[in-house]
This record gives sequence, C-alpha cells and structure tokens, in this order.
Amino acid sequence: MLEKAVLGMAFLRLLSGSIEIFAAILMLRFNSVEKALMINSSLALVGPIILILTTTIGLVGIVGNISVMKIVWILLGVAFILIGVKS
Repeated sequence: MLEKAVLGMAFLRLLSGSIEIFAAILMLRFNSVEKALMINSSLALVGPIILILTTTIGLVGIVGNISVMKIVWILLGVAFILIGVKS
C-alpha cells in the first residue's frame, strides 16, 4: 500500500509534467515566438508552486520522524532554491 504523502507528491509531479507537455503542445500549435514566450513565462509560476506543495506534503508526511531543526534546514534550502531561481 502506498503512503498518502507519497501518492500526493507523485500526483503533483504528474500534474506538473502534464502541464509542461500541454504547454509544449500549445507552443507548437500557435507557432509563434511571442506566444511561446508567454506560455513559457506562465510556466515559471507553476514550477515553484509545485515545488513548495510537494515539499510541504513530504514534510507533513515525515513530521513525526524528523527533528524540528532538520525541518528548518529543509525549508531554508527550499527558500534558497526559490531565491536563486528568481535572481
């Protein structure tokens, strides 16, 4: 039996991948650099949201097995990733 947290994380990643594939299909369909850039820019919002949600589900799933300090380090790492991508 799969854990609920793992199932939720996998579902979010499948959703994210499906959105990426759909965006690629839209880019091909519109066949315009300007529209492709707009579609690509909208994907910049999806990635970090999926990252945060997936990490949150994972942390909730292991919250009983991990120390508070390790959770702080994980959240700090995610924050650094988001800051690095934004810059």
